[in-house]
Amino acid sequence: MTSLPDHLTLPNGQVLPNRIMKSALSEALADKRNAPDHRLQRLYRTWSQGGYGLIVTGNVMVDRNELVEPGNVVIEDDSCIDALTRWAAATEDCGIPTWVQLNHPGRQANLLALGHTPVAPSPVALKLPGATRPRELTSAEIEDIVERFATAAAVCEAAGFSGVQVHGAHGYLVSQFLSPLSNRRDDEWGGDPERRMRFVLEIVRRIRAQVSPGFAVAIKLNSADFQRGGFTEEQSHAVVAALAKEGLDLIEISGGNYESPAMTGCAAASTRAREAYFLEYARTVRGLVGDIPLAVTGGFRSRDAMEDAVASGECDVVGMGRPTATTPDAADVILTGRAEAVVAHQLRYGMRRVLGRIADLKALDGVLDLSWHADQLHRMGAGLEPDLGRGRLATTVSLLRRNGRTSFRRKRGA
Repeated sequence: MTSLPDHLTLPNGQVLPNRIMKSALSEALADKRNAPDHRLQRLYRTWSQGGYGLIVTGNVMVDRNELVEPGNVVIEDDSCIDALTRWAAATEDCGIPTWVQLNHPGRQANLLALGHTPVAPSPVALKLPGATRPRELTSAEIEDIVERFATAAAVCEAAGFSGVQVHGAHGYLVSQFLSPLSNRRDDEWGGDPERRMRFVLEIVRRIRAQVSPGFAVAIKLNSADFQRGGFTEEQSHAVVAALAKEGLDLIEISGGNYESPAMTGCAAASTRAREAYFLEYARTVRGLVGDIPLAVTGGFRSRDAMEDAVASGECDVVGMGRPTATTPDAADVILTGRAEAVVAHQLRYGMRRVLGRIADLKALDGVLDLSWHADQLHRMGAGLEPDLGRGRLATTVSLLRRNGRTSFRRKRGA
């Protein structure tokens, strides 16, 4: 029977030393050129000593004019190859495979970047305060974005990373193309489920054509959007079945988006009690993926739940995200038995009756929670310990400072 400490050989021959993955967390720790600096090196050196079998970076953008937040690393070409190489080397000494998560925000670009009009499959705005109606991408622009993903992947391989993960979840651009709520096109990129999935298939194919066979290509995919009329589990099954034919090395299952942030724990109490939010979905696609390993991220906290998920074959890899921001050696804690579970921290706004009249509380809580964990990453990048007592006000102020620092800056390009 498979257990957490067992190694896993991926379809491309790459070997993960165990079954616990540090899942992507957006760090926003790039320098002014959107290149990785010493803070990211320090943070990843810390995680490399945490006992993980795989480390996946947070949001690395493929277009510097389209950011989730100002501190995102951007890869458009090899101009920052030296900085990327130093980042990759931060985990190399420990022999832990590190993959770069490639992303484009689409309409979920930084909401505090005043004057910036985001792009999307269709001109449908996010249902969040301050959201701008996006501009619909042309077919030529879509082709350019596909090529950007492939170029970024090739640069990652040249820098010494072990693989890339396409971010196809959480409401970002790939996810927007898949959802009938945000993709209302009626051309070759939308109009029915088959055409809506073309964007992600083209990205995977183009990346695979640009990198060597031993370089890992993976995807993070939503099980569902958790929104009425959005991307459903049935549609997700069809995408998984199509992707299974494209030479992927790992499929990570998650769910939700900024409007319905299921990935931050805003799930039903019964789901939270089972720990793994998306494990039931993983069971339903096991037969569709063939030999491609499945990773499930979202809710895992106890060693028993992780062991059961892997031993039963429901998933091959257990992903941990937010716990690694406060317990950087979370995998070692679980694998060595130092504790039966890792602790998760979740922040919620107060004055809920008042705020609930003007905004969706789940969405606001999700943004607050993500920002609180980002603050912990910034502390570790600065060589400090996590601050578990950090409150709502301090977190909100840092959120506004971090994401609003480009608001009045002169914009470059269209």
